[in-house]
Amino acid sequence: MRDYNEETSKRVQFIRDILSESGANGIVFGNSGGKDAALVGILCKLACDNTLGMILPCGSDRNYLGDKNDAITVAEQYKIESRMVDLKAVLDAMKFALSDAVEITEPAEVNIIPRLRMTTLYAVAASEGRLVAGTGNRSERYVGYFTKWGDGAFDFNPIADLTVTEVYAFLEHLNVPRAIIEKAPSAGLFDGQTDEDEMGVAYKRIDEFILMGKCQEADAKVISRLHSATEHKRRASRIYEEV
Repeated sequence: MRDYNEETSKRVQFIRDILSESGANGIVFGNSGGKDAALVGILCKLACDNTLGMILPCGSDRNYLGDKNDAITVAEQYKIESRMVDLKAVLDAMKFALSDAVEITEPAEVNIIPRLRMTTLYAVAASEGRLVAGTGNRSERYVGYFTKWGDGAFDFNPIADLTVTEVYAFLEHLNVPRAIIEKAPSAGLFDGQTDEDEMGVAYKRIDEFILMGKCQEADAKVISRLHSATEHKRRASRIYEEV
């Protein structure tokens, strides 16, 4: 059982150390209205008053309604600065520009969205001397449930070692609004999408597999397959080096 007072102190110091080393004067993160973004935003705000949460809707109704409202609720409760950039027109322009060169598949289009968000965060960071905070957790990383060069790109991540179960416990400790804790996890990439439906396995089972090394056999097979198929996402880009 983690001591979340101690965890808060250690992670806040981790963030402050990175800011000091980098010379950056602030932080920016994608405030999606979800559990991970809420935790990262709170920790970053505790470490650095100049923390900015970017709300980045991109097409799905959920982005513009529940997710946006939840993001604003967290930002207001913890006094995190918020700005919003609607990326739907950018996505449409990208698809149009590509239309003469390739027929975009659904998986390809879905992965464009987190990469547009990443581009936005880094544009803000470069313009204002900030670092980009990542919001992915250990469970998602293990099964590769993130977009390479999208939400998988960041300068630092203060929650990458926490499973989803631990993230929820941390949020309870910090008194995060129930709407954030209780809603089904979703990247909000299209309407009706949930993380667990898309992966084909519940986060609870992934966490059991990570922490205890076992879970129900059918779930273990799905988790092992996902982990193996996404190994390239967890490796640094490979380069040729002459021996």
